[in-house]
Amino acid sequence: MREYSPDLTPPWKRAKAVPVPEVPAEPDLVVEVAGTDFCGAVVGCEAGTVTLEDRFGKRRVFPLQPGGFLLEGAAVTLVRPLRAPAGPRRTASGSIAVPGARARVARAGRIYVEGRHDAELVERVWGDDLRIEGVVVEYLEGVDDLPAVVAAFAPGPDARLGVLVDHLVPGSKESRIAAEVSSEHVLVVGHPYVDVWQAVKPAALGITAWPQVPRGQDWKTGVCRALGWPPNTGAAWQHILSRVTSYRDLEPPLLGAVEHLIDHVTA
Repeated sequence: MREYSPDLTPPWKRAKAVPVPEVPAEPDLVVEVAGTDFCGAVVGCEAGTVTLEDRFGKRRVFPLQPGGFLLEGAAVTLVRPLRAPAGPRRTASGSIAVPGARARVARAGRIYVEGRHDAELVERVWGDDLRIEGVVVEYLEGVDDLPAVVAAFAPGPDARLGVLVDHLVPGSKESRIAAEVSSEHVLVVGHPYVDVWQAVKPAALGITAWPQVPRGQDWKTGVCRALGWPPNTGAAWQHILSRVTSYRDLEPPLLGAVEHLIDHVTA
């Protein structure tokens, strides 16, 4: 018995399928994911996937399926953009990288930061620059003994000292301690955040804002609780640090403070 197609429309009357255009997934291109209500800007594109960020800073990864996205209401197929001509490579801090450069012998000057997490974050973003400049970063266990630490370091014209302090705002304990350091060869700067965690932009973590932790509670523990993270601040920090890829993931007050310290120590 002969089989017939259920479509009895003559071939010459059938509408021809309209090809779906291909659009390069360039950074900041805003598209909607077909079949969903998710709309966001392109923040990354790898082989087979694209990462979109919505207006709340939430990021999601989607496969590069044919016709899988809408651009201004029309179906499109996102494709990886062509690589631009190679320009000067930049470090995570935004500085121009020096290919093949070897680390400089360490200077006598130092940068002290308040805590291990601060030191790891500075290394993540400014590590390449610091090695070329020969600047060593060491961490302090708090700033309560800062005047004694500075005196023991014995700063001078050829051994300048920079100090990064958390929560350096008028009227704070940290500001009073910093005011006790008066050497012209020492620069004490800081950021306004309770902890350096807050210097990471919430968007980099896919959250809208850092939680408000009531006074009297441990801030890091309160953040983990509010965000539904396991009560392990060490693991939480490693998660936060893993989302920092460049200076773009940090808040301006921290960026300015660290750049100021590097300039001071290398002057």
